[in-house]
Amino acid sequence: MSATTKRIDGTRLALGIAAPVLAVVAALAVTSLIILATGKDPIHAYLVMADYGSKSDSQVWIINKAVPYYLSALAVAVGFRMNLFNIGVDGQYRIGAFFAAVVGGALDLPGGLRIPVVILTAMVVGALWAGIAGVLKTTRGVSEVITTIMLNSIAGAVIGYFLQEGRLAVRDGNLFHTTNLPAAAHFFTFPTQPDPVEGFVVVAALVGVVYWFVLNRTRFGYDLRTVGRSESAALAGGVSVKRMVVTSMLLSGAAAGLVGMPTLLGESFNYGTDFPEGIGFTGIAIALLGRNHPVGMAVGALLWGFLERTGAQLDFEGYEQEIVGVMQGVIVLCVVIAYEIVRRYGLKRQQRRVGAELAAQAGPAGDHPERTDTAEVSA
Repeated sequence: MSATTKRIDGTRLALGIAAPVLAVVAALAVTSLIILATGKDPIHAYLVMADYGSKSDSQVWIINKAVPYYLSALAVAVGFRMNLFNIGVDGQYRIGAFFAAVVGGALDLPGGLRIPVVILTAMVVGALWAGIAGVLKTTRGVSEVITTIMLNSIAGAVIGYFLQEGRLAVRDGNLFHTTNLPAAAHFFTFPTQPDPVEGFVVVAALVGVVYWFVLNRTRFGYDLRTVGRSESAALAGGVSVKRMVVTSMLLSGAAAGLVGMPTLLGESFNYGTDFPEGIGFTGIAIALLGRNHPVGMAVGALLWGFLERTGAQLDFEGYEQEIVGVMQGVIVLCVVIAYEIVRRYGLKRQQRRVGAELAAQAGPAGDHPERTDTAEVSA
Protein backbone atom coordinates (compact mmCIF):
# COMPACT_ATOMS: atom_id res chain seq x y z
CA MET A 1 0.00 0.00 0.00
CA SER A 2 1.43 3.36 -1.03
CA ALA A 3 1.93 6.27 1.31
CA THR A 4 -0.73 8.27 -0.55
CA THR A 5 -3.30 5.48 -0.11
CA LYS A 6 -2.48 5.16 3.58
CA ARG A 7 -2.84 8.91 4.02
CA ILE A 8 -6.23 8.91 2.27
CA ASP A 9 -7.48 5.97 4.36
CA GLY A 10 -6.27 7.68 7.53
CA THR A 11 -8.06 10.89 6.58
CA ARG A 12 -11.31 9.03 5.88
CA LEU A 13 -11.06 7.22 9.22
CA ALA A 14 -10.39 10.47 11.08
CA LEU A 15 -13.34 12.20 9.40
CA GLY A 16 -15.55 9.18 10.06
CA ILE A 17 -14.74 9.35 13.78
CA ALA A 18 -14.94 13.14 13.95
CA ALA A 19 -18.55 13.29 12.75
CA PRO A 20 -20.18 11.19 15.52
CA VAL A 21 -17.90 12.67 18.19
CA LEU A 22 -18.84 16.19 17.12
CA ALA A 23 -22.53 15.20 17.08
CA VAL A 24 -22.39 13.71 20.60
CA VAL A 25 -20.55 16.69 22.05
CA ALA A 26 -22.93 19.17 20.41
CA ALA A 27 -26.01 17.19 21.49
CA LEU A 28 -24.82 17.01 25.10
CA ALA A 29 -23.99 20.72 25.12
CA VAL A 30 -27.34 21.81 23.69
CA THR A 31 -29.34 19.43 25.88
CA SER A 32 -27.47 20.58 28.97
CA LEU A 33 -28.29 24.20 28.20
CA ILE A 34 -31.97 23.32 27.77
CA ILE A 35 -32.06 21.44 31.08
CA LEU A 36 -30.29 24.32 32.80
CA ALA A 37 -32.91 26.68 31.38
CA THR A 38 -35.58 24.68 33.24
CA GLY A 39 -33.70 25.16 36.52
CA LYS A 40 -32.50 21.54 36.79
CA ASP A 41 -29.07 19.91 36.98
CA PRO A 42 -28.12 18.21 33.68
CA ILE A 43 -25.33 16.13 35.25
CA HIS A 44 -27.78 14.59 37.70
CA ALA A 45 -30.17 13.83 34.82
CA TYR A 46 -27.46 11.98 32.89
CA LEU A 47 -26.46 10.00 36.00
CA VAL A 48 -30.08 8.98 36.62
CA MET A 49 -30.48 7.89 33.01
CA ALA A 50 -27.23 5.90 33.04
CA ASP A 51 -28.09 4.15 36.30
CA TYR A 52 -31.65 3.26 35.34
CA GLY A 53 -30.71 2.25 31.80
CA SER A 54 -28.03 -0.17 33.04
CA LYS A 55 -30.51 -2.30 35.01
CA SER A 56 -31.25 -5.73 33.53
CA ASP A 57 -34.99 -5.17 33.11
CA SER A 58 -34.30 -1.88 31.33
CA GLN A 59 -31.80 -3.54 28.98
CA VAL A 60 -34.33 -6.19 27.95
CA TRP A 61 -37.00 -3.52 27.44
CA ILE A 62 -34.65 -1.42 25.33
CA ILE A 63 -33.70 -4.34 23.07
CA ASN A 64 -37.32 -5.36 22.52
CA LYS A 65 -38.31 -1.77 21.83
CA ALA A 66 -35.42 -1.25 19.42
CA VAL A 67 -36.36 -4.15 17.13
CA PRO A 68 -39.43 -2.53 15.45
CA TYR A 69 -37.62 0.82 15.42
CA TYR A 70 -34.71 -0.78 13.57
CA LEU A 71 -36.95 -2.49 11.02
CA SER A 72 -38.77 0.79 10.43
CA ALA A 73 -35.47 2.59 9.87
CA LEU A 74 -34.38 -0.08 7.36
CA ALA A 75 -37.62 0.39 5.42
CA VAL A 76 -37.05 4.15 5.29
CA ALA A 77 -33.37 3.74 4.41
CA VAL A 78 -34.16 1.69 1.29
CA GLY A 79 -36.00 4.71 -0.06
CA PHE A 80 -33.36 7.15 1.12
CA ARG A 81 -30.62 5.31 -0.78
CA MET A 82 -32.77 5.73 -3.89
CA ASN A 83 -33.35 9.41 -3.06
CA LEU A 84 -37.00 8.56 -2.31
CA PHE A 85 -38.76 9.76 0.83
CA ASN A 86 -41.07 6.95 1.89
CA ILE A 87 -42.96 8.69 4.65
CA GLY A 88 -45.69 6.04 4.48
CA VAL A 89 -43.98 3.29 6.49
CA ASP A 90 -46.45 3.91 9.30
CA GLY A 91 -49.45 3.06 7.14
CA GLN A 92 -47.65 0.21 5.39
CA TYR A 93 -46.74 -1.67 8.55
CA ARG A 94 -50.18 -1.15 10.14
CA ILE A 95 -52.20 -2.37 7.17
CA GLY A 96 -49.73 -5.22 6.67
CA ALA A 97 -50.01 -6.29 10.31
CA PHE A 98 -53.81 -6.04 10.19
CA PHE A 99 -54.29 -8.35 7.21
CA ALA A 100 -51.54 -10.65 8.47
CA ALA A 101 -53.45 -10.98 11.75
CA VAL A 102 -56.68 -11.69 9.85
CA VAL A 103 -55.05 -14.36 7.70
CA GLY A 104 -53.19 -15.90 10.62
CA GLY A 105 -56.34 -16.15 12.70
CA ALA A 106 -58.45 -17.59 9.87
CA LEU A 107 -56.16 -20.27 8.46
CA ASP A 108 -55.97 -23.64 10.17
CA LEU A 109 -52.27 -24.33 9.84
CA PRO A 110 -49.61 -25.71 12.20
CA GLY A 111 -47.41 -23.14 13.90
CA GLY A 112 -44.44 -24.02 11.70
CA LEU A 113 -46.40 -22.87 8.65
CA ARG A 114 -48.65 -20.24 10.21
CA ILE A 115 -45.79 -17.98 11.31
CA PRO A 116 -44.17 -17.77 7.83
CA VAL A 117 -47.59 -17.21 6.25
CA VAL A 118 -48.31 -14.36 8.68
CA ILE A 119 -44.92 -12.73 8.01
CA LEU A 120 -45.17 -13.12 4.23
CA THR A 121 -48.70 -11.70 4.24
CA ALA A 122 -47.53 -8.62 6.10
CA MET A 123 -44.61 -8.13 3.71
CA VAL A 124 -46.74 -8.59 0.57
CA VAL A 125 -49.46 -6.20 1.77
CA GLY A 126 -46.87 -3.63 2.84
CA ALA A 127 -45.10 -3.91 -0.51
CA LEU A 128 -48.31 -3.52 -2.49
CA TRP A 129 -49.34 -0.50 -0.41
CA ALA A 130 -45.98 1.18 -1.00
CA GLY A 131 -46.03 0.13 -4.65
CA ILE A 132 -49.05 2.36 -5.23
CA ALA A 133 -46.87 5.40 -4.55
CA GLY A 134 -44.15 4.05 -6.84
CA VAL A 135 -46.54 3.51 -9.72
CA LEU A 136 -48.08 6.95 -9.31
CA LYS A 137 -44.63 8.54 -9.31
CA THR A 138 -43.45 6.79 -12.46
CA THR A 139 -46.69 7.06 -14.45
CA ARG A 140 -48.10 10.39 -13.30
CA GLY A 141 -45.12 12.16 -11.76
CA VAL A 142 -46.82 12.44 -8.36
CA SER A 143 -44.40 13.03 -5.47
CA GLU A 144 -44.01 9.97 -3.26
CA VAL A 145 -44.13 12.26 -0.21
CA ILE A 146 -47.68 13.34 -1.01
CA THR A 147 -48.95 9.88 -1.96
CA THR A 148 -47.43 8.07 1.02
CA ILE A 149 -48.85 10.63 3.46
CA MET A 150 -52.29 10.19 1.92
CA LEU A 151 -51.91 6.41 1.91
CA ASN A 152 -51.21 6.55 5.65
CA SER A 153 -54.64 8.08 6.19
CA ILE A 154 -56.29 5.68 3.75
CA ALA A 155 -54.69 2.70 5.52
CA GLY A 156 -56.10 3.93 8.83
CA ALA A 157 -59.53 4.30 7.26
CA VAL A 158 -59.44 0.81 5.74
CA ILE A 159 -58.39 -0.72 9.05
CA GLY A 160 -61.06 1.25 10.90
CA TYR A 161 -63.74 0.00 8.50
CA PHE A 162 -62.89 -3.69 8.87
CA LEU A 163 -61.91 -3.56 12.56
CA GLN A 164 -65.52 -3.70 13.70
CA GLU A 165 -67.64 -6.35 15.30
CA GLY A 166 -69.36 -8.45 12.66
CA ARG A 167 -66.71 -7.76 10.02
CA LEU A 168 -63.13 -8.83 10.69
CA ALA A 169 -62.95 -8.12 14.41
CA VAL A 170 -64.43 -9.20 17.73
CA ARG A 171 -65.25 -7.03 20.69
CA ASP A 172 -63.37 -7.38 23.98
CA GLY A 173 -64.72 -4.82 26.43
CA ASN A 174 -64.03 -1.42 24.94
CA LEU A 175 -61.51 -2.80 22.45
CA PHE A 176 -61.96 -4.35 19.03
CA HIS A 177 -59.38 -6.80 17.71
CA THR A 178 -58.93 -9.59 15.20
CA THR A 179 -59.14 -13.25 16.14
CA ASN A 180 -56.31 -14.23 18.48
CA LEU A 181 -53.46 -16.23 16.99
CA PRO A 182 -53.11 -19.70 18.56
CA ALA A 183 -50.23 -20.45 20.89
CA ALA A 184 -48.48 -22.42 18.14
CA ALA A 185 -48.11 -19.18 16.16
CA HIS A 186 -46.31 -17.29 18.94
CA PHE A 187 -42.73 -16.39 18.08
CA PHE A 188 -39.95 -17.80 20.22
CA THR A 189 -38.18 -15.84 22.95
CA PHE A 190 -34.81 -15.98 24.69
CA PRO A 191 -35.23 -16.92 28.38
CA THR A 192 -33.44 -13.94 29.91
CA GLN A 193 -34.11 -12.45 33.31
CA PRO A 194 -36.26 -10.79 34.51
CA ASP A 195 -38.12 -10.70 31.18
CA PRO A 196 -37.49 -12.59 27.92
CA VAL A 197 -35.91 -11.02 24.85
CA GLU A 198 -38.17 -11.35 21.82
CA GLY A 199 -36.80 -13.75 19.21
CA PHE A 200 -37.63 -11.36 16.38
CA VAL A 201 -34.34 -9.65 17.17
CA VAL A 202 -32.74 -12.47 15.13
CA VAL A 203 -34.96 -11.66 12.14
CA ALA A 204 -34.09 -7.97 12.44
CA ALA A 205 -30.37 -8.79 12.43
CA LEU A 206 -30.76 -11.01 9.35
CA VAL A 207 -32.73 -8.32 7.53
CA GLY A 208 -29.94 -5.85 8.33
CA VAL A 209 -27.35 -8.21 6.82
CA VAL A 210 -29.47 -8.71 3.69
CA TYR A 211 -29.93 -4.94 3.39
CA TRP A 212 -26.18 -4.36 3.56
CA PHE A 213 -25.34 -7.16 1.14
CA VAL A 214 -27.93 -6.25 -1.49
CA LEU A 215 -27.11 -2.54 -1.48
CA ASN A 216 -23.33 -2.90 -1.36
CA ARG A 217 -22.47 -6.21 -3.01
CA THR A 218 -24.96 -6.68 -5.86
CA ARG A 219 -25.58 -5.12 -9.23
CA PHE A 220 -29.09 -4.18 -8.16
CA GLY A 221 -27.73 -2.26 -5.17
CA TYR A 222 -25.23 -0.47 -7.39
CA ASP A 223 -27.98 0.53 -9.81
CA LEU A 224 -30.17 1.69 -6.94
CA ARG A 225 -27.44 3.89 -5.48
CA THR A 226 -26.57 5.22 -8.95
CA VAL A 227 -30.15 6.29 -9.59
CA GLY A 228 -30.24 7.93 -6.18
CA ARG A 229 -27.15 10.00 -6.95
CA SER A 230 -27.77 10.84 -10.60
CA GLU A 231 -30.70 9.72 -12.74
CA SER A 232 -28.99 10.96 -15.91
CA ALA A 233 -25.89 8.89 -15.18
CA ALA A 234 -28.07 5.85 -14.47
CA LEU A 235 -29.91 6.30 -17.76
CA ALA A 236 -26.60 6.61 -19.60
CA GLY A 237 -25.56 3.31 -18.02
CA GLY A 238 -28.67 1.56 -19.27
CA VAL A 239 -30.58 1.51 -15.97
CA SER A 240 -34.37 1.84 -16.11
CA VAL A 241 -35.10 4.59 -13.59
CA LYS A 242 -38.85 3.95 -13.52
CA ARG A 243 -38.36 0.26 -12.85
CA MET A 244 -35.90 1.02 -10.05
CA VAL A 245 -38.30 3.49 -8.44
CA VAL A 246 -41.14 0.96 -8.36
CA THR A 247 -38.84 -1.85 -7.19
CA SER A 248 -37.38 0.29 -4.42
CA MET A 249 -40.82 1.25 -3.16
CA LEU A 250 -41.88 -2.40 -3.19
CA LEU A 251 -38.79 -3.41 -1.19
CA SER A 252 -39.28 -0.54 1.23
CA GLY A 253 -42.91 -1.56 1.76
CA ALA A 254 -41.96 -5.22 2.24
CA ALA A 255 -39.48 -4.21 4.95
CA ALA A 256 -42.15 -1.99 6.48
CA GLY A 257 -44.45 -5.00 6.69
CA LEU A 258 -42.05 -6.55 9.19
CA VAL A 259 -42.30 -3.64 11.62
CA GLY A 260 -45.53 -4.83 13.24
CA MET A 261 -44.48 -8.48 13.48
CA PRO A 262 -42.63 -8.28 16.83
CA THR A 263 -45.81 -6.93 18.42
CA LEU A 264 -48.22 -9.24 16.59
CA LEU A 265 -46.24 -12.46 17.06
CA GLY A 266 -44.59 -11.68 20.38
CA GLU A 267 -46.91 -9.47 22.45
CA SER A 268 -50.51 -8.82 21.39
CA PHE A 269 -51.15 -11.89 19.16
CA ASN A 270 -53.92 -9.91 17.45
CA TYR A 271 -54.46 -6.57 15.77
CA GLY A 272 -56.62 -4.28 17.87
CA THR A 273 -57.47 -0.66 18.36
CA ASP A 274 -54.54 -0.47 20.80
CA PHE A 275 -51.96 -1.65 18.23
CA PRO A 276 -48.92 0.68 18.36
CA GLU A 277 -48.84 3.54 15.86
CA GLY A 278 -46.19 6.09 14.90
CA ILE A 279 -43.26 3.67 14.59
CA GLY A 280 -42.88 4.58 10.94
CA PHE A 281 -42.18 8.22 11.76
CA THR A 282 -39.68 7.18 14.43
CA GLY A 283 -37.91 5.13 11.74
CA ILE A 284 -37.31 8.28 9.70
CA ALA A 285 -35.43 9.86 12.59
CA ILE A 286 -33.43 6.70 13.27
CA ALA A 287 -32.50 6.33 9.57
CA LEU A 288 -31.17 9.88 9.63
CA LEU A 289 -29.42 9.19 12.91
CA GLY A 290 -27.76 6.04 11.57
CA ARG A 291 -26.88 7.57 8.17
CA ASN A 292 -28.71 4.68 6.41
CA HIS A 293 -26.03 2.24 7.57
CA PRO A 294 -27.33 -0.99 9.21
CA VAL A 295 -24.95 -0.75 12.17
CA GLY A 296 -25.56 2.96 12.63
CA MET A 297 -29.33 2.45 12.56
CA ALA A 298 -29.03 -0.38 15.10
CA VAL A 299 -27.16 1.95 17.45
CA GLY A 300 -29.75 4.67 16.79
CA ALA A 301 -32.63 2.30 17.57
CA LEU A 302 -31.01 1.23 20.84
CA LEU A 303 -30.35 4.87 21.73
CA TRP A 304 -33.98 5.75 21.01
CA GLY A 305 -35.16 2.92 23.24
CA PHE A 306 -32.72 3.99 25.95
CA LEU A 307 -34.02 7.55 25.92
CA GLU A 308 -37.64 6.41 26.10
CA ARG A 309 -36.94 4.00 28.95
CA THR A 310 -34.86 6.34 31.06
CA GLY A 311 -37.03 9.35 30.27
CA ALA A 312 -39.80 7.84 32.36
CA GLN A 313 -37.44 7.76 35.33
CA LEU A 314 -36.55 11.42 34.87
CA ASP A 315 -40.22 12.23 35.40
CA PHE A 316 -40.00 10.78 38.91
CA GLU A 317 -36.94 12.95 39.55
CA GLY A 318 -38.88 16.14 38.89
CA TYR A 319 -37.70 16.79 35.34
CA GLU A 320 -40.10 17.90 32.64
CA GLN A 321 -41.74 15.08 30.66
CA GLU A 322 -40.94 16.75 27.37
CA ILE A 323 -37.19 16.69 28.00
CA VAL A 324 -36.79 13.28 26.33
CA GLY A 325 -38.50 14.48 23.16
CA VAL A 326 -36.20 17.50 23.17
CA MET A 327 -33.17 15.20 23.56
CA GLN A 328 -34.26 13.04 20.64
CA GLY A 329 -34.80 16.01 18.37
CA VAL A 330 -31.52 17.65 19.36
CA ILE A 331 -29.57 14.44 18.76
CA VAL A 332 -30.99 13.97 15.25
CA LEU A 333 -30.33 17.61 14.34
CA CYS A 334 -26.79 17.51 15.71
CA VAL A 335 -26.01 14.30 13.82
CA VAL A 336 -27.31 15.69 10.52
CA ILE A 337 -25.48 18.98 10.97
CA ALA A 338 -22.24 17.38 12.20
CA TYR A 339 -22.03 14.95 9.28
CA GLU A 340 -22.72 17.74 6.81
CA ILE A 341 -19.99 19.92 8.34
CA VAL A 342 -17.49 17.06 8.24
CA ARG A 343 -18.52 16.14 4.68
CA ARG A 344 -17.95 19.69 3.43
CA TYR A 345 -14.64 19.91 5.25
CA GLY A 346 -13.50 16.63 3.72
CA LEU A 347 -14.57 17.78 0.26
CA LYS A 348 -12.63 21.05 0.55
CA ARG A 349 -9.61 19.18 1.86
CA GLN A 350 -9.74 16.79 -1.07
CA GLN A 351 -10.04 19.66 -3.58
CA ARG A 352 -7.01 21.39 -2.09
CA ARG A 353 -4.99 18.17 -2.22
CA VAL A 354 -5.92 17.51 -5.86
CA GLY A 355 -5.04 21.10 -6.76
CA ALA A 356 -1.67 20.81 -5.08
CA GLU A 357 -0.91 17.52 -6.87
CA LEU A 358 -1.84 19.00 -10.26
CA ALA A 359 0.37 22.01 -9.62
CA ALA A 360 3.26 19.76 -8.66
CA GLN A 361 2.85 17.62 -11.78
CA ALA A 362 2.86 20.72 -14.02
CA GLY A 363 6.44 21.49 -13.01
CA PRO A 364 8.57 24.51 -14.01
CA ALA A 365 8.07 23.85 -17.76
CA GLY A 366 4.35 24.19 -17.35
CA ASP A 367 4.77 27.79 -16.16
CA HIS A 368 6.16 29.06 -19.55
CA PRO A 369 4.71 27.00 -22.39
CA GLU A 370 5.04 29.86 -24.89
CA ARG A 371 8.79 30.22 -24.28
CA THR A 372 9.35 26.51 -24.91
CA ASP A 373 7.35 26.57 -28.15
CA THR A 374 9.26 29.64 -29.43
CA ALA A 375 12.61 28.01 -28.77
CA GLU A 376 11.56 24.92 -30.68
CA VAL A 377 10.43 27.01 -33.68
CA SER A 378 13.69 29.00 -33.73
CA ALA A 379 15.69 25.80 -33.73
